[in-house]
This record gives sequence, structure tokens and C-alpha cells, in this order.
Amino acid sequence: MNSTNKPGRTPAETQAIVERSLRRRYWAERRFRAYGFAAVTAGMLFLVYLFFVIFSNGFGAFRQAQLSLPIYFDPQIIDPSGNRDPDELHAADYAAVIRASLKAKFPDAEGRAASRELMRLVSGSASFELQKSVLADPTLIGKTETRWLLASDAVDLMEKDHLDRKLPEAERPLSDQQLAWIDKLHAEGALSLKFNKQFVTGGDSREPENAGIWGAVVGSFFMLALTLLLSFPIGVATAIYLEEFARRNRWTDLIEVNINNLAAVPSIVFGLLGLAVFIGFFGLPRSAPLVGAMVLTLLTLPTIIIASRAALKAVPPSIREAALGMGASKIQMVTHHVLPLAMPGMLTGTIIGMARALGESAPLLMIGMVAFIVDIPKGVTDAATALPVQVFLWSDSPERGFVEKTSGAIIVLLAFLVVINTTAVILRKRFERRW
Repeated sequence: MNSTNKPGRTPAETQAIVERSLRRRYWAERRFRAYGFAAVTAGMLFLVYLFFVIFSNGFGAFRQAQLSLPIYFDPQIIDPSGNRDPDELHAADYAAVIRASLKAKFPDAEGRAASRELMRLVSGSASFELQKSVLADPTLIGKTETRWLLASDAVDLMEKDHLDRKLPEAERPLSDQQLAWIDKLHAEGALSLKFNKQFVTGGDSREPENAGIWGAVVGSFFMLALTLLLSFPIGVATAIYLEEFARRNRWTDLIEVNINNLAAVPSIVFGLLGLAVFIGFFGLPRSAPLVGAMVLTLLTLPTIIIASRAALKAVPPSIREAALGMGASKIQMVTHHVLPLAMPGMLTGTIIGMARALGESAPLLMIGMVAFIVDIPKGVTDAATALPVQVFLWSDSPERGFVEKTSGAIIVLLAFLVVINTTAVILRKRFERRW
């Protein structure tokens, strides 16, 4: 018998009991909604704070301090023989050209110690930039041109207010004399923050002001392109066979169990597999995007297969029956009717797999892509690194300038991910059909 309808209880008492019970239930529901709202709000606040920290630290990576100097391309230093020999021009002491320009700018700098302090205002790569200019246009020799040269990391940090100039001289990387020179450059408008082209178009470097992200971007592009070319057709073909053609027996059950298990295997295990098989047994080159793509293909295949099978199952059986009833073969039924309807779901699974591959670093570390790579890779067999690995390398560097480089690389990685997801969503909408 219901507790609210016990003998001797009046209808009013029963109604009061029911109302109290309803109030408790409604209160419990409102409390549960409040907990859920609080959890979502806390998660959003943490996410906003994370992005704020990343973008506030990484924005400075796209700007770099540069100083303007009138450079005299002294023929006695660059081309003493006067023959315009490319080998002689290549081996010339361009640092001496910059040193002479700095001394002309600051005539009060006397002695070797002052000369060394002057040169610390300019990045070590400035001489290589002058070398490239002279090799590209030897007519510069003997002329004077005003050039914007990359400033050193310490000057860049000072320009971005990351260094406190009020600290004692022994506790900061710039001396009082160097600060006086910097102030003079400021007064003349010869020192300012400009767009950091080197960060966008250059490769890795030991010096923060010279470090660039383009080598890692190219390496990631090669790897993801090869991963997509390998994993998508293999994953879709496997899903079609298991779902549409394979007989249900112990063998297919074993395959399904192993595919599900592979989806949960830690990514570093795939890196060990790539190291042992692709590099150790087949002798493929270390640090190559080709090997990285093969490892990431093994990593993403289970995700694509599982999502593709789910997309095939979602196609109504009536589509298959109608196609077969009209005389289509099983292959025609799958390729002409089932596959186009399942393609949006397959692309969704591919998006998930590629997004996971883009953010993976552990398997790439195992195959040697943690190496210090300066040159931009030209092909899939050249030594390269990837964006997640580049973030790992820079985050482990002790120099203060690499802090913003790390955040800048994360911003580029997020932009890369947004581009991939946007492209995949557009393709999914293009192939999507309703029934």
C-alpha cells in the first residue's frame, strides 16, 4: 500500500506529504543544475585564463626589437682584393662592419671591453644578414645604407619590459653603459619593436631572437598530410570490410577486440614500435616526417576505424535493401549509396584522429624528432621536427626569451588545429546528405 494513502490519513495530510516530497525533488533538481552550471562555469573560467596566459605571453614572439644603423660596406673588409670573388665575399668579417658602424654611432666607446658591450646590443645573426645581402648584390660594396638589424635577446627583453632596469648592474644582463646607449637609440628613433619575420619564416636557433617556427610548421604539415593519405583510405576500407563484408566469426571478433584495445594504447608505445620496426628493421631515416607519419598512422587508425564503423551502422538498413532490390551488387550498394551517406561521420572520426596526431609529441620523441633542426625540411625524408616537439624543446630552454617563443608556438599550433578543423567541417558539410 502507498505510504501516502494509509488508513486514517485525511486528504489534506496526504496532499501536504505529496507537496513536501515534490518540493524535495524540485530542490534536488535545482541543486543538481546549480552544480552543473558551476562546473561548466569553472571550466570555462579556467579555459579563458589559460588562453589569456598563452596569448599574453605569446604575443611578444611576433614582435622583435630592431635597431637602425648606417652600415658602410667597407671594401677593405669585405673585398680587399677587389675581384668580387664569391668565396672571398662569403668569408668576409661582416661583424667587423657592424662593429665599425656601432663605433661611429657611439664614438665614446673606447677599448676592447666597450667594443664587446656594443656588439652585445646586436644579435649574432646580423652579420649573416649582411652577408646574404652582399652575396645577393655585390654592388653594395663601398656604399653606405641604413639597415634595421636584429637586436640581441637582452635588448629585446628590455624593450618588452621583461627586465627591470632598476636592478643593480650585477643582477641584469645589460650594463649601465649599455642602457645609456639604448636610451640614445630611443631618442633618435633608431630602436623599436617591429614584426618578427624571423619567427614566422625561420628555423630553430640556440639564440631566442633568431628562433623561428617555420621549420616545425613544415615538418608538421608533411607529417599530417602523409598521415591523412595513409590512415584515411586504410581506416575507411577496414571499416567497410568489417561492417559490410566480413562474416561474423571468432576471427572478426578478435580483430574488433584488438582494434578497440589499440585505441587505448599509450602513444609512446607506438613510438617504440616505430623506433624498432621502421628505423631499426627497415632502416628509414631518423627525425624524418615519413617515419613520423607512419607512426601517427598507426596511432590514428583505431580511432578512424571505430568512427567509420559507427557511421556505417547509422545508415538505415532500408537504403541497403532498396539498392539491392533494384539489382545493385553489394559493392555498388556500398560505394554508391551507403558510403556517401556515411562519409560525414567518417570525416568526423578523421578530424578526431588528426587532431590527436597534431598534438602528439611522445611517439615523435622516440623516433628522434627531438633533434635540434635549423634547416627547413624540403621533403618527407629530410630531418625535421614538429610543432608539439618544438614547444617541448623551447619550454625546456633556460633563456627568458624562449618563454614567449613557447607561447607563440602554442598559438601557431592552435591556429594550425583551427585550420584543419575548419577544412574538415567544410568537407563534412559538403558531403552531408539527409534522408
